[in-house]
Amino acid sequence: CRSHATMVSRLRTFAWATFGTGAAAFSVYMYADETRAHSRPVNLLISGAPGSGKGTQSANLVRDMKIVHISTGDMLRDEVAAQTPLGLKAKKFMDDGHLVPEEVFFDILKARLSQSDVKERGWLLDGFPRNRAQVALMNKNGLIPDKFILLQVSDDIAVARMSGRRTDPVTGKIYHMVYNPPPNDPAVLKRLEHRSDDSEEKAKVRLASFHKNMDDAVNWYPAEKNIVVDAAKSEADVY
Repeated sequence: CRSHATMVSRLRTFAWATFGTGAAAFSVYMYADETRAHSRPVNLLISGAPGSGKGTQSANLVRDMKIVHISTGDMLRDEVAAQTPLGLKAKKFMDDGHLVPEEVFFDILKARLSQSDVKERGWLLDGFPRNRAQVALMNKNGLIPDKFILLQVSDDIAVARMSGRRTDPVTGKIYHMVYNPPPNDPAVLKRLEHRSDDSEEKAKVRLASFHKNMDDAVNWYPAEKNIVVDAAKSEADVY
Protein backbone atom coordinates (compact mmCIF):
# COMPACT_ATOMS: atom_id res chain seq x y z
CA CYS A 1 0.00 0.00 0.00
CA ARG A 2 1.37 3.44 -0.90
CA SER A 3 2.04 5.87 1.92
CA HIS A 4 0.13 9.17 1.93
CA ALA A 5 3.29 11.11 1.06
CA THR A 6 4.02 8.83 -1.88
CA MET A 7 0.47 9.16 -3.18
CA VAL A 8 0.55 12.96 -2.97
CA SER A 9 3.86 12.99 -4.82
CA ARG A 10 2.42 10.75 -7.53
CA LEU A 11 -0.67 12.90 -7.93
CA ARG A 12 1.37 16.09 -8.20
CA THR A 13 3.56 14.59 -10.93
CA PHE A 14 0.56 13.24 -12.80
CA ALA A 15 -1.32 16.53 -12.77
CA TRP A 16 1.64 18.46 -14.11
CA ALA A 17 2.35 15.92 -16.86
CA THR A 18 -1.25 15.60 -17.89
CA PHE A 19 -2.36 19.14 -18.22
CA GLY A 20 0.94 21.02 -18.70
CA THR A 21 -0.73 24.39 -18.12
CA GLY A 22 0.98 25.57 -14.96
CA ALA A 23 -0.68 26.24 -11.63
CA ALA A 24 -4.23 25.64 -12.85
CA ALA A 25 -3.37 22.10 -13.88
CA PHE A 26 -1.45 21.47 -10.70
CA SER A 27 -4.48 22.38 -8.62
CA VAL A 28 -6.65 19.52 -9.91
CA TYR A 29 -4.97 16.78 -7.97
CA MET A 30 -4.08 18.95 -5.01
CA TYR A 31 -7.73 19.94 -4.84
CA ALA A 32 -8.78 16.33 -5.07
CA ASP A 33 -6.39 15.41 -2.27
CA GLU A 34 -7.48 18.28 -0.01
CA THR A 35 -11.20 17.72 -0.49
CA ARG A 36 -10.87 14.00 0.15
CA ALA A 37 -8.98 14.80 3.36
CA HIS A 38 -12.13 16.65 4.40
CA SER A 39 -14.47 13.86 3.23
CA ARG A 40 -15.63 15.55 0.04
CA PRO A 41 -14.80 13.97 -3.33
CA VAL A 42 -13.75 16.01 -6.35
CA ASN A 43 -16.16 16.51 -9.25
CA LEU A 44 -14.92 17.18 -12.79
CA LEU A 45 -16.31 17.95 -16.24
CA ILE A 46 -14.38 16.93 -19.34
CA SER A 47 -15.25 18.25 -22.77
CA GLY A 48 -13.77 18.47 -26.22
CA ALA A 49 -14.52 17.90 -29.86
CA PRO A 50 -15.04 14.38 -31.21
CA GLY A 51 -11.55 12.97 -31.68
CA SER A 52 -9.99 15.14 -28.97
CA GLY A 53 -9.27 12.14 -26.76
CA LYS A 54 -11.98 12.45 -24.09
CA GLY A 55 -12.37 8.69 -23.75
CA THR A 56 -8.64 8.08 -23.52
CA GLN A 57 -7.98 10.82 -20.98
CA SER A 58 -11.09 9.93 -18.97
CA ALA A 59 -9.80 6.37 -18.62
CA ASN A 60 -6.46 7.72 -17.38
CA LEU A 61 -8.17 9.96 -14.83
CA VAL A 62 -10.40 7.14 -13.61
CA ARG A 63 -7.40 4.87 -13.18
CA ASP A 64 -5.38 7.34 -11.15
CA MET A 65 -8.07 9.32 -9.31
CA LYS A 66 -10.52 6.43 -8.74
CA ILE A 67 -13.24 8.83 -9.79
CA VAL A 68 -16.50 7.61 -11.40
CA HIS A 69 -16.61 8.27 -15.14
CA ILE A 70 -20.13 9.05 -16.31
CA SER A 71 -20.44 9.04 -20.07
CA THR A 72 -23.94 10.32 -20.67
CA GLY A 73 -24.43 8.21 -23.79
CA ASP A 74 -23.50 5.02 -21.93
CA MET A 75 -25.62 6.09 -18.96
CA LEU A 76 -28.69 6.49 -21.14
CA ARG A 77 -28.15 3.13 -22.85
CA ASP A 78 -27.68 1.43 -19.46
CA GLU A 79 -30.96 2.85 -18.15
CA VAL A 80 -32.82 1.64 -21.23
CA ALA A 81 -31.22 -1.82 -21.03
CA ALA A 82 -32.08 -2.11 -17.33
CA GLN A 83 -35.69 -1.15 -18.11
CA THR A 84 -35.87 1.32 -15.24
CA PRO A 85 -38.92 3.62 -15.19
CA LEU A 86 -36.80 6.50 -16.52
CA GLY A 87 -35.14 4.21 -19.04
CA LEU A 88 -38.49 3.03 -20.37
CA LYS A 89 -39.65 6.64 -20.65
CA ALA A 90 -36.50 7.48 -22.66
CA LYS A 91 -36.86 4.36 -24.81
CA LYS A 92 -40.29 5.46 -26.00
CA PHE A 93 -38.80 8.60 -27.54
CA MET A 94 -35.81 6.72 -28.95
CA ASP A 95 -38.03 4.06 -30.55
CA ASP A 96 -40.06 6.80 -32.21
CA GLY A 97 -36.88 8.30 -33.64
CA HIS A 98 -36.97 11.38 -31.41
CA LEU A 99 -34.32 12.87 -29.14
CA VAL A 100 -34.84 12.16 -25.48
CA PRO A 101 -36.31 15.36 -23.94
CA GLU A 102 -33.85 17.26 -21.82
CA GLU A 103 -35.96 16.96 -18.68
CA VAL A 104 -36.11 13.15 -18.99
CA PHE A 105 -32.41 12.95 -19.71
CA PHE A 106 -31.57 15.22 -16.77
CA ASP A 107 -33.70 13.12 -14.41
CA ILE A 108 -31.63 10.09 -15.46
CA LEU A 109 -28.42 12.04 -14.87
CA LYS A 110 -29.51 13.18 -11.41
CA ALA A 111 -30.45 9.62 -10.49
CA ARG A 112 -27.00 8.37 -11.52
CA LEU A 113 -25.20 11.15 -9.64
CA SER A 114 -27.13 10.28 -6.48
CA GLN A 115 -25.80 6.72 -6.35
CA SER A 116 -23.39 5.69 -3.59
CA ASP A 117 -20.28 5.13 -5.74
CA VAL A 118 -20.51 8.69 -7.09
CA LYS A 119 -21.08 10.19 -3.64
CA GLU A 120 -18.06 8.34 -2.28
CA ARG A 121 -15.61 8.86 -5.16
CA GLY A 122 -16.83 11.93 -7.07
CA TRP A 123 -17.82 12.26 -10.72
CA LEU A 124 -16.11 12.82 -14.05
CA LEU A 125 -18.94 13.90 -16.35
CA ASP A 126 -18.47 13.42 -20.10
CA GLY A 127 -21.07 14.47 -22.68
CA PHE A 128 -23.10 16.93 -20.64
CA PRO A 129 -23.55 19.90 -20.51
CA ARG A 130 -23.41 20.78 -24.20
CA ASN A 131 -24.65 24.37 -24.09
CA ARG A 132 -25.19 27.31 -21.75
CA ALA A 133 -28.80 26.34 -20.99
CA GLN A 134 -27.64 22.95 -19.73
CA VAL A 135 -24.91 24.61 -17.63
CA ALA A 136 -27.63 26.77 -16.06
CA LEU A 137 -29.73 23.65 -15.39
CA MET A 138 -26.79 21.98 -13.65
CA ASN A 139 -26.07 25.09 -11.59
CA LYS A 140 -29.72 25.33 -10.56
CA ASN A 141 -29.55 21.75 -9.27
CA GLY A 142 -26.27 22.25 -7.43
CA LEU A 143 -24.22 20.16 -9.89
CA ILE A 144 -21.20 22.43 -10.10
CA PRO A 145 -17.81 20.97 -11.06
CA ASP A 146 -14.65 21.73 -9.12
CA LYS A 147 -12.74 21.86 -12.41
CA PHE A 148 -13.67 21.93 -16.11
CA ILE A 149 -11.18 20.16 -18.39
CA LEU A 150 -11.43 21.35 -21.99
CA LEU A 151 -9.46 19.37 -24.60
CA GLN A 152 -8.63 21.48 -27.65
CA VAL A 153 -7.63 20.07 -31.04
CA SER A 154 -7.85 21.29 -34.64
CA ASP A 155 -10.56 19.94 -36.94
CA ASP A 156 -7.95 18.40 -39.24
CA ILE A 157 -6.44 16.37 -36.42
CA ALA A 158 -9.86 15.42 -35.06
CA VAL A 159 -11.00 14.13 -38.48
CA ALA A 160 -7.78 12.15 -38.93
CA ARG A 161 -8.22 10.56 -35.51
CA MET A 162 -11.87 9.66 -36.02
CA SER A 163 -11.55 8.31 -39.55
CA GLY A 164 -8.69 6.03 -38.49
CA ARG A 165 -10.46 4.51 -35.49
CA ARG A 166 -11.41 0.85 -35.42
CA THR A 167 -13.18 -1.14 -32.70
CA ASP A 168 -12.70 -4.78 -31.77
CA PRO A 169 -16.27 -6.00 -31.05
CA VAL A 170 -14.96 -8.94 -29.02
CA THR A 171 -12.68 -7.11 -26.57
CA GLY A 172 -14.18 -3.63 -26.86
CA LYS A 173 -10.72 -2.17 -27.47
CA ILE A 174 -10.45 0.88 -29.73
CA TYR A 175 -7.46 1.14 -32.06
CA HIS A 176 -6.22 3.67 -34.56
CA MET A 177 -4.72 2.41 -37.77
CA VAL A 178 -1.85 4.94 -37.53
CA TYR A 179 -1.46 6.12 -33.93
CA ASN A 180 -2.43 2.97 -32.04
CA PRO A 181 -2.51 0.08 -34.53
CA PRO A 182 -4.14 -3.24 -33.66
CA PRO A 183 -2.03 -6.38 -33.17
CA ASN A 184 -0.90 -8.11 -36.32
CA ASP A 185 -3.35 -10.93 -35.77
CA PRO A 186 -5.46 -11.94 -38.80
CA ALA A 187 -8.44 -12.85 -36.61
CA VAL A 188 -8.43 -9.46 -34.89
CA LEU A 189 -7.87 -7.52 -38.12
CA LYS A 190 -10.74 -9.32 -39.81
CA ARG A 191 -13.29 -8.51 -37.12
CA LEU A 192 -12.40 -4.82 -36.60
CA GLU A 193 -15.32 -2.46 -37.11
CA HIS A 194 -15.37 1.11 -38.39
CA ARG A 195 -18.21 3.12 -36.86
CA SER A 196 -20.38 4.74 -39.51
CA ASP A 197 -20.18 8.12 -37.77
CA ASP A 198 -16.37 7.95 -37.83
CA SER A 199 -16.22 8.31 -41.61
CA GLU A 200 -14.54 11.51 -42.79
CA GLU A 201 -17.84 12.94 -44.03
CA LYS A 202 -19.74 12.18 -40.81
CA ALA A 203 -16.80 13.36 -38.70
CA LYS A 204 -17.00 16.80 -40.28
CA VAL A 205 -20.75 16.95 -39.59
CA ARG A 206 -20.15 16.03 -35.94
CA LEU A 207 -17.48 18.70 -35.62
CA ALA A 208 -19.76 21.35 -37.11
CA SER A 209 -22.42 20.45 -34.53
CA PHE A 210 -19.84 20.60 -31.75
CA HIS A 211 -18.63 24.06 -32.76
CA LYS A 212 -22.18 25.38 -32.99
CA ASN A 213 -22.81 24.66 -29.33
CA MET A 214 -19.41 24.47 -27.69
CA ASP A 215 -17.15 27.19 -29.08
CA ASP A 216 -17.82 29.43 -26.08
CA ALA A 217 -17.39 26.60 -23.55
CA VAL A 218 -14.31 28.25 -22.05
CA ASN A 219 -16.65 31.02 -20.82
CA TRP A 220 -19.14 28.71 -19.09
CA TYR A 221 -17.39 28.78 -15.73
CA PRO A 222 -15.09 31.20 -13.90
CA ALA A 223 -11.56 31.13 -15.32
CA GLU A 224 -10.13 29.52 -12.18
CA LYS A 225 -12.20 26.40 -12.84
CA ASN A 226 -10.90 25.91 -16.38
CA ILE A 227 -8.06 23.63 -17.41
CA VAL A 228 -7.51 24.12 -21.14
CA VAL A 229 -5.41 21.32 -22.63
CA ASP A 230 -3.57 21.14 -25.94
CA ALA A 231 -4.89 17.73 -26.98
CA ALA A 232 -3.16 17.76 -30.39
CA LYS A 233 -0.13 16.08 -28.83
CA SER A 234 0.31 12.33 -28.42
CA GLU A 235 -1.49 10.59 -25.58
CA ALA A 236 1.79 10.25 -23.69
CA ASP A 237 2.51 13.98 -24.03
CA VAL A 238 -1.01 15.03 -23.06
CA TYR A 239 -1.11 12.68 -20.11
